[in-house]
Amino acid sequence: MRRVAKLSAACLATAALALSATACGKTSSQEDSSSPSSSGGKGGIKIGLAYDVGGRGDRSFNDSAARGADKAEKQFGGSIKELTAKTSDTPADRVQRLTDLAQAGYSPIIAVGYTYAPAVQQVAKQFPKTSFGLIDSVVDGKNVNSITFTEEQGSYLAGVAAALKTKKDHVGFIGGVDSPLIKKFQAGYVQGVHDTNAKIKVDVQYLSHGTDTSGFSSPDKGQQAAQGMLDNGADVVYSAAGSSGTGAIEAVNGVKGAWAIGVDSDQYNIPGLAKYKSSILTSVVKNVDVGVFDFIQSVKNGKPLVGNNVYSLAKGGVSLATSGGFLKDIQPKLDAAKQKIVDGKIKVKTTP
Repeated sequence: MRRVAKLSAACLATAALALSATACGKTSSQEDSSSPSSSGGKGGIKIGLAYDVGGRGDRSFNDSAARGADKAEKQFGGSIKELTAKTSDTPADRVQRLTDLAQAGYSPIIAVGYTYAPAVQQVAKQFPKTSFGLIDSVVDGKNVNSITFTEEQGSYLAGVAAALKTKKDHVGFIGGVDSPLIKKFQAGYVQGVHDTNAKIKVDVQYLSHGTDTSGFSSPDKGQQAAQGMLDNGADVVYSAAGSSGTGAIEAVNGVKGAWAIGVDSDQYNIPGLAKYKSSILTSVVKNVDVGVFDFIQSVKNGKPLVGNNVYSLAKGGVSLATSGGFLKDIQPKLDAAKQKIVDGKIKVKTTP
């Protein structure tokens, strides 16, 4: 999710955006009304979470980060303060959000999404005694832990699954925002499809471009894009589009024999998507929760992680969900492809 570019190329917009909150745990505090949760008690670690747009309840990327923080809060005690970005955010808004958390004494502070990269670089310098975590981009700093993932590797396996499951030799990919990060998902997926069967057609569509991040928070756009691909003959659609992907899953569910592939969280097991689960072939799971928990634990132990910590396929940082049992018939081939990636026999591309 890493062969990521450094800050100069990290001004992208990732991740997950929201429908109504249905995720596990407490409701996300909004920017204008957030307060530390009281469930952790006093005297423990003070965790600051700066979510990407949508925040807790997006059924995808932000929720994964929240699970890691919730686990840490339960295990270590303390409190969590959650602030959530808006689609109208400016760079100054992100700087202010992190500054507010730092001034309130929260440490670690975890910035969920690479749009926060410039803000982390700036604010971390101003608060050298505060530990900052940044998900999905790399910023150099003595008090910064850059948590990144090899999304392309998990997406490659999704491509293999799609190629083995399609009946029409026609599949699709929906990206939330046309950005280098989401192109990693596309690159891995398309390579996995074509390494399995070069004759399969892959439709690709992005929902928004440039600084417009609405493609991550528009289920209607995801539904329309998926419906267009289905109408055009595709029967497997993979979406890396935050909450927009839920619209794609809904569209696929309406077509007999079609499959959706989810992203970031195991979307088969998301309560808010339960009525569509029969159509969710698998999900490319990105274990943001593991990276978040590892970081919080390191701060709690007095030895904060710093540098770029990469969560790869080999390390369990990304994986292909097996919930529903829909992959059983092709699991040996997926296992073989995974092993080749781990062994370095397959080099997965990070750009289309």
